[in-house]
Amino acid sequence: MHTAPPPFPVGSFVPVHDVTADSRRVWIQDISSLPLQLRDAVDGLSDLQLDTKYRNWTIRQIVHHIADSHVNSYVRFKWTLTEDTPTIKAYDESLWSDLDESKTGCIIPSLQLLDGLHARCCQLLQKITSSQYESTFIHPETDERISLNPAVGCYAWHGEHHTGQIQRLRDHLMS
Repeated sequence: MHTAPPPFPVGSFVPVHDVTADSRRVWIQDISSLPLQLRDAVDGLSDLQLDTKYRNWTIRQIVHHIADSHVNSYVRFKWTLTEDTPTIKAYDESLWSDLDESKTGCIIPSLQLLDGLHARCCQLLQKITSSQYESTFIHPETDERISLNPAVGCYAWHGEHHTGQIQRLRDHLMS
């Protein structure tokens, strides 16, 4: 009997409500190390292997999705720091992942994008103050006010989550 892989191989996201400077430091380190961990997870995979599905998306689509999502997160952080409780722009990640460039495009540009993006994001996150981490944005799909504190934790988890999916599939492919 074939069982579907788990949707959250590293565990589902659990928001931290009492965020400390130490938890932010850990998240920033996780964000900083993601590009290398992702590169390690896809290193040596053939095009055929990159086109292997983990549930709904291929490894290739997951790599492109991480880049798409993290670009959006970085822009959302900047808006939150420079505008008064902005309503962020939502996007349909499934439609983005269904575009031909996400389905068939080389993953190297997305990996390169993540290198620079995560370096810039970590510079930003290391420089902002505790009070700036309390700045909020509004998510248009829920009308919820979200501060940067849990958003940074979610961003760190998101990278681990998808890298975990790829690593789980890679381990299966290589066994």
